[in-house]
Amino acid sequence: MEAIRLNHPLVEHKLSILRDKRTGTKEFREIVSELSTMLCYEAMKDAELEDIEIETPICKTKAKRLNEDKYAFIPILRAGTGMLDGLIEIMPNAKIGHIGMYRNEETLEPVRYYYKAPKGLENREVIILDPMLATGGSGVDAITAIKESGAKKIKFLCIIAAPEGIKRIQDTYPDVQIYCAAIDERLNEIGYIVPGLGDAGDRIFGTK
Repeated sequence: MEAIRLNHPLVEHKLSILRDKRTGTKEFREIVSELSTMLCYEAMKDAELEDIEIETPICKTKAKRLNEDKYAFIPILRAGTGMLDGLIEIMPNAKIGHIGMYRNEETLEPVRYYYKAPKGLENREVIILDPMLATGGSGVDAITAIKESGAKKIKFLCIIAAPEGIKRIQDTYPDVQIYCAAIDERLNEIGYIVPGLGDAGDRIFGTK
């Protein structure tokens, strides 16, 4: 399953600001949220709608509505929470979980320290959030935990992806669709995406 990359002039414009090291915390956080909303629109293209009847100021009519209760957003802590507002704005009733991981700086592998998911994942579409898909270790670990909780349909949303991370998720979980705003060149020797944008968590929360 090919990774789906947003291809739009506005996305390119926002990414150029996001990558710039001079961009401040407030603007960086706002753009992460905006791009997350755009990614959510793309990821929801195949959403199933339910037929309902409503009454406009003019007359009764048939309409279609999304059942938000069938969706769960699970950000990978801590940077993934920076994407959450952009999704909640358009789907405020989706359930929210969290998975916490940090990277072992020697092995570059993720260490899971927290996991809390909504009940009934087997009946929901789960959307995992992480701004940076680098080695893919955290992504694979998150998908593993969520699948063990019963989820059958999972999507992975990120702002920037490295080819190595995409390949790792695709090789391990080919049924998980990846959505991103950019696919960068490679990882460097310490596992950071090149050209990337630095540490997304530090830039979102101003801890750089």
